[in-house]
Amino acid sequence: MVHIRTESEINKISKSCQIVADTLLMLEEYVHEGMKISNLDSLAEEFIRSHGARPAFKGYMGFPSTLCVSVDHAVVHGIPGDTYLKNGQIVGIDCGAELNGYFGDHAKSFPVGEIDDNKKKLLDVTRESLNKAIDKAIPGNFVGDIGFTVQKHAEKNGFSVVRELVGHGIGSQLHEEPQIPNFGFEKQGYQLQSGMCIAIEPMINAGKRGVYTSDDGWTIYTTDGKPSAHFEHTIAITDNGPRILSVGSNG
Repeated sequence: MVHIRTESEINKISKSCQIVADTLLMLEEYVHEGMKISNLDSLAEEFIRSHGARPAFKGYMGFPSTLCVSVDHAVVHGIPGDTYLKNGQIVGIDCGAELNGYFGDHAKSFPVGEIDDNKKKLLDVTRESLNKAIDKAIPGNFVGDIGFTVQKHAEKNGFSVVRELVGHGIGSQLHEEPQIPNFGFEKQGYQLQSGMCIAIEPMINAGKRGVYTSDDGWTIYTTDGKPSAHFEHTIAITDNGPRILSVGSNG
């Protein structure tokens, strides 16, 4: 079932998203060489709870942590552990929160210190893919228009799109219909309507698109060992254009 949200519901989703966005903004100064990844998770949980919300990922289908932290060739769903960030890595941080029965979801990939030109390009192209896809999230367009836009931009720049993992609707559940793939064809799939809230989240690989799940049952890695980047925004589709909900309290 695809939900069409009222303005009141969208505002509640927005408040959850704002907490998530503020969490990632807070964490940014801690993403540096020598930072223990599990400490990032502790900081995030404390921050979310201090704002009256609940970490949405912790306990979800058994996931043990507040954040998904995915380094270099980890695509998504990395479990924060007692390892340390190193200069030259890229790290994707995905975060969710629930406040008053509504969910927010947001992800960014960060450089750790100085990164090489290929990783810089990967981050730029993945971020651009998200922004271009958001521009397509207007009433009357289709889910396929979003995926096509991501795929076209990524592949034009020599990268590949993960196909096993997709974006999603969001609201009173963390994951709702419809699924939002990062590949596809224009004017296909579910037609977008005003009032829909969706999470668009390109996962772009520097090498081939193949991925596998690690022995921990969660972390998704690239099969060729090349790095991957992940950016995500929760948006509301409105008659006045896409409204990005996952922005910090300072805008």
